[in-house]
Parts: sequence; structure tokens; C-alpha cells
Amino acid sequence: MSAAAVSTIRAMGRWEPNARGRLEQAAMELYGERGFDQTTVAEIAARAGLTERTFFRHYADKREVLFAGSELLAELLVAAIAGAPDSATPLDAIAAALEEVGALIQESRGRDFARARRSIIAANAELQERELIKLASWADTLAGALRDRGVDDRKATLAAETGIAVFHVAFRRWVGDGNDRDLSALIRESFGELKALTTKDRQFAPTSVQT
Repeated sequence: MSAAAVSTIRAMGRWEPNARGRLEQAAMELYGERGFDQTTVAEIAARAGLTERTFFRHYADKREVLFAGSELLAELLVAAIAGAPDSATPLDAIAAALEEVGALIQESRGRDFARARRSIIAANAELQERELIKLASWADTLAGALRDRGVDDRKATLAAETGIAVFHVAFRRWVGDGNDRDLSALIRESFGELKALTTKDRQFAPTSVQT
């Protein structure tokens, strides 16, 4: 990913006295106060002190306030997979890529934004579907990047789907109440827990029955 693209993602989450930052803040406030469905683009623009025309210069529709940057993050995933060491397993490459994305999400948007976004999406079935589509798209992106490294299609798909599931679990932990740990650390820990599940633990080994 280019330095300019990374800078764009980082700039998205920081409120600054500019049009995009003002529109994002106004939209998030109104979604929280009135609900997503009850909020109009006109109301968002009015609260931000801007016009509807300005809103549509920055966002295709009011949903994009919540999903802006997804394509750029997918770009980062591809670049991270491509840059992984040749010795990395498919799952290790995915883990490293998702850690990079997690660090950038935390830096650019922050936990408070993520928590507010989660609440807004949880209250709207259409937004929940859009979130699932976004994650499925990331899985397809990861699988494609692995195939470009020569990974078998079936293994690439399995690793990608598994990686997104682990990311989802870690993200939920990150936005959970009382959690102050870094998202990238939680992603790394969750992948470690996944690997532990594939290792036979002696305490679960069947014991012999003496007669």
C-alpha cells in the first residue's frame, strides 16, 4: 500500500475542522441520538454546518460514514500478505496482515468510535448485513493474496475464512466494556489460542481404564 493511502486511512478517523471530519462527527452523533434509519443526510449536513452537496462529495450515502476505508484496508491486507516471508505459513501470513490492519484501525478510528459504530450497526439489520459482506470481502481478498503466493485454492480459502473469524473474535474483545488492550495484541493472542486448540493437551487425553 502506498504511503498516501495509509495517510488517508489515518486522516479519516481524526476529527479536524474540515468537511469530512465534521460530517463524520455529526453523523455519529445523530445515529446515536435518533438511530440510523431516522437520520437523514440533510440533518447530518445541517449539524455539520455544511450542505448536502458537500456530504455527497465525501460519501456515497449515509452508510459510508460507517464503512469508509474498507477498500483501503483490503489493500493493506494484500500488501501485507505479499510482503510476508517465504517461510510463513498461510495462517501466519494472514495473522500478520490482520495485526497490521488492527493497529491501523486503532490508530485511525480509536476504540470509542468502534464502540459507537458497533452499537449503531447492532441496531440495524441492513447495516449488520453490510458488515458481514465487508468481512466476506476481506476473506476473499486474503484468499486471493494467498493464491498469488502459490497456496492451493482450498487451503487459501480455509486459511482466509479462519483468519477473518479470529479477527472478528478479537475485535469483539477489543470493543468490549472494560477492555483497554491493543487490538493488534488481541488479534495475535486470538491466533495463538487457535493454534493451541489444534495441539493435543495431555489433560484432555483419554486415560486408560484398569480392570
